[in-house]
This record gives sequence, structure tokens and C-alpha cells, in this order.
Amino acid sequence: MAVLAYVGPLVIVSYLTDKNDPFVKFHVKQGFVLFAIEIVVWILGALWWPLWPVWNLVSLATLILSIIGIIHVSKGEEKPLPFVGKWSKNVKV
Repeated sequence: MAVLAYVGPLVIVSYLTDKNDPFVKFHVKQGFVLFAIEIVVWILGALWWPLWPVWNLVSLATLILSIIGIIHVSKGEEKPLPFVGKWSKNVKV
């Protein structure tokens, strides 16, 4: 379930099924932050299309962070992701 937390909208599935597991909860918080960033980038990209290349770089960064998160899950680690970890501490799950 923790891996699904890093696959866009599937973070909701992880939250609904295993929200009482501290390991999954840690990764769900980070997954929510990444998903929120993806939604904001998508909306901003649609509104300000001249900046589309910048938004594509941010989307690439969220993809890379998701892959790093999945690697941490596969190793059984609870490491905060760069730039996302500090925001995920404020997410109430």
C-alpha cells in the first residue's frame, strides 16, 4: 500500500485501506504533497501555457521524487523526500 501512495491519485487508496499503519501513513503524507504539487502544476500549466516548459520540469521533478519514494518503500525506510518531507509533516492524516 505504501508504494501506491506515490502513484498519483492512488494515494487515496493507500489512505483508505491502511491509514492506521504508521509506515504507510508516513508515505501517504508525502504522496499527498506530491499529488497536490502535480495538480497545481497541471492547473497552472493550463492557465499560463507560455510557461509550459517550466511546468514540465516541475512535473519531471515530482516523477523523480515519486521514484525515490518508491525506492525508500521497497527498502522499508521512512526517509523524508527532498523538498517534500518538510511539507508532509504538516499534512493531517
